[in-house]
Amino acid sequence: MTGPEKVRLSLDPDLARRGAVDGAWWPASYDAGAELPALIAAIDQRLERRVLRVGLHIDTWDNIPRRIAAPGRHVKVGWFRTIDPHLVTLIIPGIEHLNLLVVPPDTTPAAADKALDLATQCRGRTRPGDILTAADPGHPATSAPADLDTAANALGLAGWDNEGGQPRQPARRSRAR
Repeated sequence: MTGPEKVRLSLDPDLARRGAVDGAWWPASYDAGAELPALIAAIDQRLERRVLRVGLHIDTWDNIPRRIAAPGRHVKVGWFRTIDPHLVTLIIPGIEHLNLLVVPPDTTPAAADKALDLATQCRGRTRPGDILTAADPGHPATSAPADLDTAANALGLAGWDNEGGQPRQPARRSRAR
């Protein structure tokens, strides 16, 4: 990506915190060092606020820097195994936090467009992986449960796992450390 105007990003227009995600981002790769600067610049520009921190899943991303240079500051980057592997979380002053669904880079343009759109419409407890499954049921980064026959059911039956279990959708891959 070359600049914030080229970032494939959708945001819920009111950011009312009614859903699990506040929008979606379709990066060109899983190289955090290459992709995050343009995302940070786009969020800064669209929200007219400065991103302070970024959190992402360590097993999903490659080349994760500790900090990203941004105009007038460095943005801290944290990596976790407890964050949903399909999310990037941004900490921004005046906004509790911003959760963006990460559309896998190898997603087809039609499915990515659908995921970018669905992420701004889903309300309630829809899981990020369910949005991806609804947008592209055959993508290997998502795995629809056997009892879900349609994309509408995938979104309608979703709920957060709050009992300490693992998310239903697997991460893109695991790296040995």
